[in-house]
Amino acid sequence: MGNKLKFKVPPECDNMKAQNFLRNQCNLSSRMITRLKREKDGILMEGKILRTVDFVKSGKVVEINMPSEKSAVFPVCGDINIMFEDSNLLVVNKPPSMPVHPVKQHQCDTLANIVSYYSLQKGESYVFRAVNRLDKDTSGLVVIAKDRFTANSIKNKINKFYYAICHGRLEGENTINKPIGMQDGSIMVRRIKHDGLPSVTHYKSLFSSDEFSFVKLWLETGRTHQIRCHMSSIGHPLLGDDLYGGKLDKLNRQALHCGEIEFIHPVSGNKINIKADLPNDMKAVLNEKARID
Repeated sequence: MGNKLKFKVPPECDNMKAQNFLRNQCNLSSRMITRLKREKDGILMEGKILRTVDFVKSGKVVEINMPSEKSAVFPVCGDINIMFEDSNLLVVNKPPSMPVHPVKQHQCDTLANIVSYYSLQKGESYVFRAVNRLDKDTSGLVVIAKDRFTANSIKNKINKFYYAICHGRLEGENTINKPIGMQDGSIMVRRIKHDGLPSVTHYKSLFSSDEFSFVKLWLETGRTHQIRCHMSSIGHPLLGDDLYGGKLDKLNRQALHCGEIEFIHPVSGNKINIKADLPNDMKAVLNEKARID
């Protein structure tokens, strides 16, 4: 068996059919419930087998024994900056220049490889599920779910705050509401297009000079390269982002960092807030003009 999930039946769910409790209160899919029914001790209430046709009782504890899963990613020993971990989640601060998932050009130097090795050293084995994804050269917080239940429960429910350094003086706060689509003839570059997907980015300037500005951003949508494309569209491309008009004289990668996340833990119900300091390369640029804590 894999992770164990425990749910105390609240008074309002007394005498609710187990099938409905598992779907509505435990957020389990019909497919997962069917699979758990085939597993030994897959679904229990107070240590006894709970059938989907049974009724749950207020105050009792329903235990879900998630099936074990094995990672298909080759494990590689490496440094990992852990910001939070429990039996359901692992949150790490990814450095720049590290891909999240293996691709053709990067088979053994990704975050997935290192997490696979780390989990095995702890005696755990789970499929690598990054709930939020960052570009290779974007640094910051990545949330990894240790089981399918957790991944499905917090998908699209994580508030993410990014920090970026952009060219030119940008003051105040505003919203960029421009549709984004693929640039004609490219399989990577995005552009503002009238027939693109709706895309909304909010930003607030934290420091500005004639040379560059330090901004905090948060998104309503999660399009590929959204921040990079939107900032370029208003004449303030990110430092180091030559794909979208940024210069490489101070940084050789886009100056973008996922520095804060917040979400409700899918099992405990607690509010989780995690912050990660800016990486050294972005700090060095800012320290030329201002002191950033």
